[in-house]
Amino acid sequence: MTDSLPAICFIWQIAMIALFAIFVRYDPEADAHWTEYMHQNNITSNIENDFYYRYPSFQDVHVMIFMGFGLLFTFLKRYSFGGVGFNFLISAFGLQWALLMQGWFHSLDSTDWTIKIGMKSLINADFCVAGCLIAFGACLGKVSPIQLMVMTLCGVSLFAVEEYVILNLIHAKDTGGSMVIHTFGGYYGLTISWILYRPNLHQSKRLRGSSYHSDVFAMIGTLFLWVHWPSFNSAIGNHGDGQHRAVINTYLSLAASVLTTFAVSSLSAKRGKLSMVHIQNATLAGGVAMGTAAEIMVSPYSALVVGVCSGIISTFGFVVLTPFMEKHMKIQDTCGIHNLHAMPGVLGGAVGAVTAAFASTSVYGQEGLMHAIMHGFVDRTMGMQAAHQARSLKQGYLFSLGCILRLPCWGDPEDENCFDDEVYWEVTATKVFQLLAAKLCNVEPLNQCTRSLLTWNCDFTHLETACRVYIFVFLSACLFAVCDYTDYSIMLF
Repeated sequence: MTDSLPAICFIWQIAMIALFAIFVRYDPEADAHWTEYMHQNNITSNIENDFYYRYPSFQDVHVMIFMGFGLLFTFLKRYSFGGVGFNFLISAFGLQWALLMQGWFHSLDSTDWTIKIGMKSLINADFCVAGCLIAFGACLGKVSPIQLMVMTLCGVSLFAVEEYVILNLIHAKDTGGSMVIHTFGGYYGLTISWILYRPNLHQSKRLRGSSYHSDVFAMIGTLFLWVHWPSFNSAIGNHGDGQHRAVINTYLSLAASVLTTFAVSSLSAKRGKLSMVHIQNATLAGGVAMGTAAEIMVSPYSALVVGVCSGIISTFGFVVLTPFMEKHMKIQDTCGIHNLHAMPGVLGGAVGAVTAAFASTSVYGQEGLMHAIMHGFVDRTMGMQAAHQARSLKQGYLFSLGCILRLPCWGDPEDENCFDDEVYWEVTATKVFQLLAAKLCNVEPLNQCTRSLLTWNCDFTHLETACRVYIFVFLSACLFAVCDYTDYSIMLF
């Protein structure tokens, strides 16, 4: 694997450069001929450039992709490097491939056969990557970097097709991507996890849990996602009232899902204590469920109801469905994407269908109805649009369940080494820490004791030895804060 990864990265990056050279050009609003474009289209100010409308939302979505998802994936106590690092890798590759795939399907200029990219293209590419990151969550800690690259390559391709069918052929409304992004990404990831089922995954059970500090980092990722989710759901919405309404609806739905998650999490525990797994994930379900209907006039109280329902469904999934799926359906969902993305995504699609069915001119006005719901199709009735919304939800299932049936297993970790950074990463501080701990404790062999030490589960025979180790931990923490790890280890040994 270590020999293949550099080749894969270099070859695929060179391929991206070649394809971009052939197909990709700047959008007219990013081109140097913008001044001429302004005169031709009666644009009087640079402020009308799409950059000024879209960039704040793009910035928020970009933070969600690289920081929100990345930090959320650090909850495993020994897989933080893999969670945030591989998130970085597949996002950087995926957005390049997404610009090409979405460009070929959505914005290929028939006059010169090139793809014009602007701010909206970048946002849509990030959305596409989000679907792949959701799928990554189901396989976190169980696959190699090369498998993730292949998974991203296939996932982006499937996403572009599925998005084209739902948005361009069926003409469904899905501003925040409940169906296109979350339902697709959820079931795509679950399908891959089912294909790559590991019957002996219990051998790495000791590494699958979280630690106090890893949960804190993951919670920071949750907060990044929670704060920026209104931008995610409104980023490609219609300027004006559509985007404004999308922010309000998402804001309210997210807030309701938080209170509901805390309540259900406490009720599901014997002593009424809260679970960080629930708080890190189910509190975001309101944003997922509000995606399809984000721009629609659902009314503020309905947005709160959607948030309550999504919080209940998501938390229930973590408590009941995740262990059931692993035991009876052979689906090992590391991050619980079925509960955070797939089920709330289905709920969001259903909300979109229902609200489209009950839309009326008395609520929207004739022009607003055509703009917000009907995509300009004057011959459609409300019932027809609702049917299209429901059909698009079904279409998302068909594409996600028809994903790649055989994923090449190049360098995937052994069952006993899953969820461990040391398989693919140089963990320098951990190695030095292990050597120092073993030298002080005078314990042989080193591996068993030091691994237990690092998870704070040492079984010491004598109190004196335990005291020595904890004193050592305190002193070494101080030394690591001011010294270079390598130089310090050489000096000590």
